[in-house]
Amino acid sequence: MKTNGRSNARFIAITAVLLWVATVPTTTATTPQYRIYDIGVIDLSDDASQGFGVSHGGIQAFTWTVSGGIVGLPNLAGRSHAVSNSANDSGVVVGTAATTLFGTSRLPVIWQNGAVSQLPLPPGETLGEANSVNASSVAVGSVDAGTLQRGVIYSGGSATIITQTTANGSFFVTAFGINDSGRVVGQGIDPMNAARNVGIVYDVGQNMAFEVGALPGLNGALAFGVSNTGYVVGSSMLNQGSGLPFIWSDQSGIVAVPLASGTSEGSARAVNSAGWVVGNDSSAFSIPFLYDGTNTYRLADLIPPNSGWDLSMNTSSSADGISDTGVVVGTGVHNGETHAYAMVPVAPSPTPTPTATATPTATPPPAPRVTPTPRPRPTPRPRPGL
Repeated sequence: MKTNGRSNARFIAITAVLLWVATVPTTTATTPQYRIYDIGVIDLSDDASQGFGVSHGGIQAFTWTVSGGIVGLPNLAGRSHAVSNSANDSGVVVGTAATTLFGTSRLPVIWQNGAVSQLPLPPGETLGEANSVNASSVAVGSVDAGTLQRGVIYSGGSATIITQTTANGSFFVTAFGINDSGRVVGQGIDPMNAARNVGIVYDVGQNMAFEVGALPGLNGALAFGVSNTGYVVGSSMLNQGSGLPFIWSDQSGIVAVPLASGTSEGSARAVNSAGWVVGNDSSAFSIPFLYDGTNTYRLADLIPPNSGWDLSMNTSSSADGISDTGVVVGTGVHNGETHAYAMVPVAPSPTPTPTATATPTATPPPAPRVTPTPRPRPTPRPRPGL
């Protein structure tokens, strides 16, 4: 994202080809171990960077490579602030461009072969954003704002509002993710209970929408990520209170992801084809986590000691993407500065011992904290807003 002056930061996802990374197996006998890379900033005058997504093969969106470092993406004419949210393995990147850091006059954009252009909007629409793109360069996001906001699919030079509803009439407000087979996930609204979040899924090929449901004792969810094998992840909550991370599949339905030790709430943000999940748990601080189908690990426990990275004692850290090769991307504090990172798997060893995890209870957390309906990229992150 281009900005003017040190008071603003560039919040950009990464576009990095990591073809030399070995695929991570579905299960492990030892704790996963990672090498962590500082993505850095584009200009020395920039204050911060954030990492939002990673493609299935290991491509993300600024651009960034291990050998070449970070390279900025061009701005859309008339829009000096931009955020790139997602990329595919061909290097196609999508995101949102705006006239201010807070998302004024935002438009959906696509970067291809180093050039930027606006994605088309449906007739009559003037606002939009793009959150995810698949291997066929089909993107999803939303158009409009407030009570008129709706999920949208950008494909083949046109944009189509998702009008398919679930059995009870719930509809898409925004689409957060799409996989290569056309499964779209996001946030929905229940017209019979507007206070309830709806984790909604739309299968394009079958023209069918449905809910992921809710964890025991809760009544709703938000669906943030989807893998090419159909896994869906997000957060389940009571109405719009604090949530618990989940993973959903066609075979097993919705299942709780164990919380990292010392945390009481959380959200799963991304999942790969093997069912490995990353996200953010929290207590007093934000705790990025990795779940390998058996154990939940704090990311801070998986990187070398004395690395200069703080991934557990601040409110800025996050884990927002994981590739099928196991590369994790997100945001942390490196030597006191908020920077995007890429964590690349290395050969595991028997130590350290996995951090103990706490299994969520079957009842809602006591006195849920009521908050406004989450944005596509929940704060804290000064990105284009709704």
